[in-house]
Amino acid sequence: MMVSEAPVRPTQRLTPLAGCLSGTSYSLKVKEYLKICWDLLFSEVADLEANLPCTCKVNFPDPNKLHYFQLTVTPDEGYYQGGKFQFETEVPDAYNMVPPKVKCLTRIWHPNITETGEICLSLLREHSIDGTGWAPTRTLKDIVWGLNSLFTDLLNFDDPLNIEAAEHHLRDKEDFRNKVEDYIKRYAR
Repeated sequence: MMVSEAPVRPTQRLTPLAGCLSGTSYSLKVKEYLKICWDLLFSEVADLEANLPCTCKVNFPDPNKLHYFQLTVTPDEGYYQGGKFQFETEVPDAYNMVPPKVKCLTRIWHPNITETGEICLSLLREHSIDGTGWAPTRTLKDIVWGLNSLFTDLLNFDDPLNIEAAEHHLRDKEDFRNKVEDYIKRYAR
């Protein structure tokens, strides 16, 4: 009889990698900087995994790459209830001074997400005059919770990225709901 192994989270697999920096030929300052960056990302991934909204699931396609993960949001209320929406997140080298890059992989009819996957979420903005954009105090957990909120309380029809979707909602809410449901059936199952 074959015994299956318990799933291993990326943070469990990568713990030994933090020590790998000591064998490199980088200068001491570069090693220290890389260690600080590694520790920050490792800590944030662990916190993220422990504090996900119940409607979200994180997947690390390559558990050796903490800087790239996929997020699935399955809203349990509102227009998008019943859909399964995939996002990819890539953490840049300059993190946490700049925000991660996030793209929606699921085609969606949404005022804050284009059909090609661009996202309008203030905390993903690198520069923001209103102070709601990215700041080094923000975390990966903030991004996941923000993306989750795009399907409920942050659904914004007043300052949309997808103007056509917002105008559709303004013109005919029932037809908008029907189009969202059609997109869910076609692309978000």
